[in-house]
Amino acid sequence: MIQGGFLMKHLISPLDLSVEELDQLLDLAQDIEANPKKYAHACDGKKLATLFYEPSTRTRLSHEAAMLNLGGSVMGFSSADSSSASKGESVSDTIRVISCYADICAMRHPKEGAPIVASQYSTIPIINAGDGGHQHPTQTLTDLLTIRNLKGRLNNMTIGLCGDLKFGRTVHSLINALVRYEGIRFVLISPEELRLPEYIRQDVLDRQQIPYEEVVRLEDALPKLDILYMTRVQKERFFNEEDYVRMKDFYVLDQEKLALAPEDMYVLHPLPRVNEIAVEVDDDPRAAYFRQVQYGVYVRMALILTLLDIHVD
Repeated sequence: MIQGGFLMKHLISPLDLSVEELDQLLDLAQDIEANPKKYAHACDGKKLATLFYEPSTRTRLSHEAAMLNLGGSVMGFSSADSSSASKGESVSDTIRVISCYADICAMRHPKEGAPIVASQYSTIPIINAGDGGHQHPTQTLTDLLTIRNLKGRLNNMTIGLCGDLKFGRTVHSLINALVRYEGIRFVLISPEELRLPEYIRQDVLDRQQIPYEEVVRLEDALPKLDILYMTRVQKERFFNEEDYVRMKDFYVLDQEKLALAPEDMYVLHPLPRVNEIAVEVDDDPRAAYFRQVQYGVYVRMALILTLLDIHVD
């Protein structure tokens, strides 16, 4: 869609950005981190709408913090119950209305594909802030910025993905993004019931000949990793309580297990954490998940500027 003389872009999937665009966005995020005052008024007069049909703390507040840091303002709702969705309003109608109020929109929805529907009816850029078990591209941007800042590169490394690989949209998005860089290898750490979906293994990893192995024991994977990406078992994705209770404590990273990992390995987690990382790990210099949260603000600031086509000299 042409708007204001440029092709309006949405961010629905990490693949909506080319590797070149991705690198430019990460460079911008790093400049924002180094020079925050330079960007303090970049979005003066601009408004971000946050449409969160599903509970969120970090993703919603980090988008809001990003816009406020840029000098803009925010509006929106934090649950479907507090919106007209509770009256039966469709996503397409909601976004048509919101397009009259705001300049850009961040949407989280429990149904896969809802942000795509919104983008088809919107006259403002749409940011997919998570749709069901499908994609979570802004978390992926956060993860990429974190990895690049910690390791100095996004290529030639072994990434361990641990926990709920079946329903974990953060994992699905991160795989899609990282396979575009050279020398990436994955170790997929999960119980049989929460294995990575076959369509991702076949259509993404196998088709692109990305090396990976699947293991059940976390201890078997730790010695060979550059990055360990922990995830929680998501209660909201399970259809019955019994299955969730059986799986929720399958992995717990503690200091004893972390002793098996290289000294230059880093632990990431999209949060919220439940039991899968012991609190004692927080003091280990390899624990990077709270730094990851801060990087999420910088990268979302860069994304807002990019989608609004705002350039700061």
